[in-house]
Amino acid sequence: MEMLAIVLLSAVILTIAYFTYGRWLARMFQLNDTTPTPAVTMRDDIDYVPCQTGPLLSQHFSAIAAAGPIVGPILAGLYFGWLPALLWILIGSILIGGVHDFSALVASIRHKASSILEVVRIHISGRAYLLFLTFVWLALVYIVVAFTDVTASMFVGALDVENGTPFKSMAAANAAENTGTLVLSGGIATSSLIYLALPMIMGLLVRSGALSMEKATWIFLPLVGVAIWVGQYIPLNVDELIMRMNPNLTPDEAVLYAVRSWDVFLLLYCAIASVIPMWLLLQPRGQLGGYFLYAALGAGALGILLGGQPIEQPMFKGFVQEKGNLFPFLFITIACGACSGFHSLIASGTTSKQLKVESNAKPIGYGAMLLEAMVAIVSLCCVMMLPKGSLLLSSDPNPNLIYANGIGTFLAKINVPTAFGVAFAFMAFNTFVYDTLDVCTRLGRFIIQELTGWRNKFGMWFGTLLTAGVPMIFVMQRITDANGKAVPVWKVFWSLFGASNQLLAALTLLGVTVWLWRTRQAVWVFFVTGIPAAFMYAMSSWALWTIVQQQFAKAGSGDPVAWIAVVLLILAALMLIEGIAALLRRDPAAGGLTPAVT
Repeated sequence: MEMLAIVLLSAVILTIAYFTYGRWLARMFQLNDTTPTPAVTMRDDIDYVPCQTGPLLSQHFSAIAAAGPIVGPILAGLYFGWLPALLWILIGSILIGGVHDFSALVASIRHKASSILEVVRIHISGRAYLLFLTFVWLALVYIVVAFTDVTASMFVGALDVENGTPFKSMAAANAAENTGTLVLSGGIATSSLIYLALPMIMGLLVRSGALSMEKATWIFLPLVGVAIWVGQYIPLNVDELIMRMNPNLTPDEAVLYAVRSWDVFLLLYCAIASVIPMWLLLQPRGQLGGYFLYAALGAGALGILLGGQPIEQPMFKGFVQEKGNLFPFLFITIACGACSGFHSLIASGTTSKQLKVESNAKPIGYGAMLLEAMVAIVSLCCVMMLPKGSLLLSSDPNPNLIYANGIGTFLAKINVPTAFGVAFAFMAFNTFVYDTLDVCTRLGRFIIQELTGWRNKFGMWFGTLLTAGVPMIFVMQRITDANGKAVPVWKVFWSLFGASNQLLAALTLLGVTVWLWRTRQAVWVFFVTGIPAAFMYAMSSWALWTIVQQQFAKAGSGDPVAWIAVVLLILAALMLIEGIAALLRRDPAAGGLTPAVT
């Protein structure tokens, strides 16, 4: 009952915020449906394509969610307790994350659907623009590394859904005695490959006129369910295949090579998906993925409503923890569940080019962030319900398995077989991540083309291969802890991703603050975007500097990860100086909102 009350109260708070603070934001930013959006005035049916509210919300929600609102809240709940995580998700999403996403989207459509980077160039300086370009590209590399490796690790091993026993390899699963019903990670891999093919077929049918988007959606959505079911019967157990090819390998070595194989596959997918037309993959997959993710969110909420699961985990574990102190690490661990700088790149990179009318910025910019907060809360519930002796709470917990186990348990309350529910949860996780991976690579390609000036085919492929190639260097590294034990790459990069991502949010809010102040001269600007910018800048810089010190202490001065983090801190400091200088300048800025009396 406690968990149900928490979820219901959270949903009420987020709903009230949408209809009050969201409405006030729409009024203060002067949204006007009589003003044509860039999607209408610059339509080319490639990048600029007006899209209805529902499909665009699904696409945007699917793109921004990624692994953040699942992995982040689960890790934060394990490290600090569920109450601090819950409070930050609610407060952060309403007052910072939602404002960040909404303002980035509006700033973009007021500048011909240009990226937030262009807004920085116009309203801060050309130097700030180049600094921001470099910072964003490095942050995208971190995102691609973390999300690629966390997804690849999901495709190896198995989970016994009857007792929650995780198996890191198929060899361990096969050797186990009294094993119950297994969900094979190789089966999830098969389902994921089928899922990648379905939207491309759907896109071709819609493009040819054979099906409308609505009809295609209702035909292909059930096929996603079929893909989940079929995958378990034809699993791609790559670790088993590798051991057959080289019997001298240990199971742990086979798992390592299997994960790296999937890393390579996912990065190759990123490279290809980021250059094909949006109508062929991004839009139909966004349509399917959005509804699929609504289903995952609804399934979790319904299971909590009917399940009556008690809260088993501690509410608060203290300010000082082995994994990092609550201040500042809570605010970078949860990442996308409360605020994410990556969202500004989606909002101003692809979504703004499809926004049909300005008023749609409220449900898509602000509303989608609040939906993501609910995803984060459901993910947090998957931790809250675990008993203290659960095998999933080992010394090396896997957030993917915890989330899948939780959703499977919730769905079992409505008579969905637990094995199917767990597989469904894994696919929901993958659906989040796929959109993010190829969009990150596409945006990274745009940035490289902008920095080099190579806007031809060569520049397109050079930017794509560089953005996907640098992460490949990192995922191929063998990283160990102080005891020499191998550590998954994503675990090392998660904190780095969180810190750089939240610092990106701070810099975006800084750019928006400068734009609003120079076009409005209104005091409310500093309260709505200025204070959030300062808070996120302080927390993320603090966390990033702490990580740099830890990395250098562990790996010495030869650690490239630590040096990239140092570069990010320097770029962010220079950006802050440029932003403050722009705020102090008195010359008027062109474009943006019309002046108003406050």
